[in-house]
Amino acid sequence: MEVEVTALLSPFHVITHHQHNHFFDGAASELSSRRATFRFRFYNDDERCVVSLKAKGVLVNGVRRVEEDEEDLDPKIGRDSVDELGKLGFVDSRIMGRVKEEFGVVGKNGFVGLGKFRNVRNVYEWKGLKLEVDETGFDFGTLFEIECESSDPEEAKQILEEFLKENEIDYSYSVASKFSIFRSGKLP
Repeated sequence: MEVEVTALLSPFHVITHHQHNHFFDGAASELSSRRATFRFRFYNDDERCVVSLKAKGVLVNGVRRVEEDEEDLDPKIGRDSVDELGKLGFVDSRIMGRVKEEFGVVGKNGFVGLGKFRNVRNVYEWKGLKLEVDETGFDFGTLFEIECESSDPEEAKQILEEFLKENEIDYSYSVASKFSIFRSGKLP
């Protein structure tokens, strides 16, 4: 699917990101027990680091809606925290403040690493939509996905479905987030 989609969208290509995603939870599962995801994402090695907190995710008819809060962090601080987990609880950031206050994860031994995976994201501006075509590499296989952030997800879904059908590209709806797939250890 990915090669066909990216070939068709190539005139609308904006940028490609090579992402490395590192996930964390509290030592007592404070985040995962409340369906929250805490991640450090590095772009193009250590060019950029984005800390994100996702919560209250729901998947309806193949469309995932989630509350997501992100902020940039100095890549060196991010890398040091990933490499030496004891430093993570002392990172000074707005999102880290939320993790501490809303979820109660604090201190040197407050966090555990859940693992990581890589992602190659091709970004396209097409028909008024920002499309992100992801190739996600897990230890157990590769997943291809089209993401689209939109104020009208149902309309975006309809436009994408028409595009895929017109070009005879097989597709299926998401049944789980990439993080959930990562945690399960198997492709859907």
